[in-house]
Amino acid sequence: MTAFAALPLVIEPADLASRLNAPELILIDLTSTARYAAGHIPGARFVDPKRTQLGQPPAPGLLPPPTQLEQLFAELGHNPNAVYVVYDDEGGGWAGRFIWLLDVIGHAGYHYLNGGLHAWLAEDRPLSTEQPAARSGSLRLTLSDAPTATREYLQSRLGASDLAIWDARSPAEYRGEKALAAKAGHIPGAVNFEWTAGMDQARALRIRQDMPTLLDSLGISPDKEVITHCQTHHRSGFTYLVAKALGYPRVKAYAGSWGEWGNHPDTPIER
Repeated sequence: MTAFAALPLVIEPADLASRLNAPELILIDLTSTARYAAGHIPGARFVDPKRTQLGQPPAPGLLPPPTQLEQLFAELGHNPNAVYVVYDDEGGGWAGRFIWLLDVIGHAGYHYLNGGLHAWLAEDRPLSTEQPAARSGSLRLTLSDAPTATREYLQSRLGASDLAIWDARSPAEYRGEKALAAKAGHIPGAVNFEWTAGMDQARALRIRQDMPTLLDSLGISPDKEVITHCQTHHRSGFTYLVAKALGYPRVKAYAGSWGEWGNHPDTPIER
């Protein structure tokens, strides 16, 4: 049995600290090259967040090609028994996107370090500058469509009574006052709750404990299919993570996000 078996999706620094030597652990750091080099949680493997995205306009948030995903996970030593613990230094955006990637490749063994590096440092826990060597070998992955909403799927669901669209962008983007695409505004029916509003600034950017009540008041409830997005499915990595952590049974990420929706000629918008 894995050392992480009894833990929830979201874990605390103490949970991780006592399991750093677990053989099944693959610890993922999604901060930055400079931050990682300056010191990271011992044993962590750095993943450049850019490697989790396609990175091409108009929708850079789409999945990278399967061959690139296979190369990335081969370097990490991916295996069916692995337990991933993922963290970043921004409150969960990139970490949540990586968890979405794990869902895409059909791997259910993962946890998010609540508050990420900020929470680890707030408890004066040790850092390391040693960098684990990349693993070698090849890997074949089977990708699942289930965690992802395509533009076509989302358009087909607009207006459904059991749909909640969670827009993680800023209020200015949502209202159309700030344009980051050809069209400004939001997807019809979408509810705006900016990603950073879900982080507890007084608790080292941990997920707010009152999130269930907040989301329910917005109509983002467990009885609905929740589709979350931002501009490139980076900020909405956090909101995807939150919905998963709360046990919502139907959660999808719109990876194309506003980069795709706002630049497509046939997509309706509201302001």
